[in-house]
Amino acid sequence: MERVVIAGATGYLGRYLVLEFKRRGIAVRAIVRPGKTVEGADEIVEAEVTQAGSLIGVCDGADAVFSALGITRQTDKVTYEDVEYTANKQLLDEALRSGVQHFGVISVVNPAAFSGLSITTSRERFVAELQAASIVSSVVRSTGFFCDMKEVFDMAAKGRVWLIGDGRTQANPIHGADLATVCVDAMLGQVAELAVGGPDTMTWNGIAQVAFEALERRPRVTHVPAWLPRLLLPFVGFFNRRAYDVGSFIVRGSTLNTVAPASGGESLRSFYEELALAHSS
Repeated sequence: MERVVIAGATGYLGRYLVLEFKRRGIAVRAIVRPGKTVEGADEIVEAEVTQAGSLIGVCDGADAVFSALGITRQTDKVTYEDVEYTANKQLLDEALRSGVQHFGVISVVNPAAFSGLSITTSRERFVAELQAASIVSSVVRSTGFFCDMKEVFDMAAKGRVWLIGDGRTQANPIHGADLATVCVDAMLGQVAELAVGGPDTMTWNGIAQVAFEALERRPRVTHVPAWLPRLLLPFVGFFNRRAYDVGSFIVRGSTLNTVAPASGGESLRSFYEELALAHSS
């Protein structure tokens, strides 16, 4: 592999992917939204991935594509279907037209646990089409990212962590750098599909405890009965489908074990300690 196209290059995982491919001596063409940039890329291509016309030619001369696309905190009107399925499908079509040999994508561990939510069903519909396409594919299924765990730290910094359920379910979130290493290994090894999480498996109560310890504060945790958001979310969905999906994803992720084979060396404790240092400065 000599050149890879990375979509979603300015996101949490995307930035680490750019650096990891570069570390392996692979040239990187980064697709970014207009006006954005990313450190380390050999080429920057501005495109609106939801518009097929803006993707014409973005894969020309590339050996591989990796999509880290996903809706995070955008406030525009795009939907999960627009990004998770349509944008990825348009990028795949362009990759096939350009003769790209390999296409990789990030998705979630245990997608069946999140059935009925556009945040996952749209992505899984694309994954199914990718795996049926005439191209080598790699699907990396990840647990939660460390950037998602920052929400717990931020609550602790304000004095109290709110957890859904009893906090006893387990998770092993993964740092973006460790996940990028796994993704590049999967691409270079032509691994069809794998699940991955971070090195430390903890309960949500334990995650909250580590956040407070990093801040050197006494733990204050409130558990919200899971039935309460489950009761309220359908009413939220009537007015805001994206908020319903995000809320339902959080509730299910908080009340089900989300653990995958461990990889990497970055600990959540160290991540929280770095955040605490920045918080105190």
